[in-house]
Amino acid sequence: MSIETTAANEVTVLAQLSGMLRELLEEYGLDVEDTGEITMDTTFHDDLELESVDLVALSGQLREHYGDRVNFATFIAERDLDEIIALTVGELVRYIVGSLRATA
Repeated sequence: MSIETTAANEVTVLAQLSGMLRELLEEYGLDVEDTGEITMDTTFHDDLELESVDLVALSGQLREHYGDRVNFATFIAERDLDEIIALTVGELVRYIVGSLRATA
């Protein structure tokens, strides 16, 4: 797979993930406009102010959207607490793209 295809996949997955995150934030009554643009550098904890319970909800959305091809629990289990707190949207996007490519 070329770098261009990977970049295009990352753009697509970022857009999909941003939509899921905005939906999640709205469900919790948080002002989506306060978060600004969700980018690859956006952090789940500091920028979006999501807690571990929110990541569980996100896991459900990922499973609903991508099926068993993306295992968020495995992705999180490989990280220690500090890494989870510092987790960026880009890290998850790259994991999703890699998972989708591996199961294609």
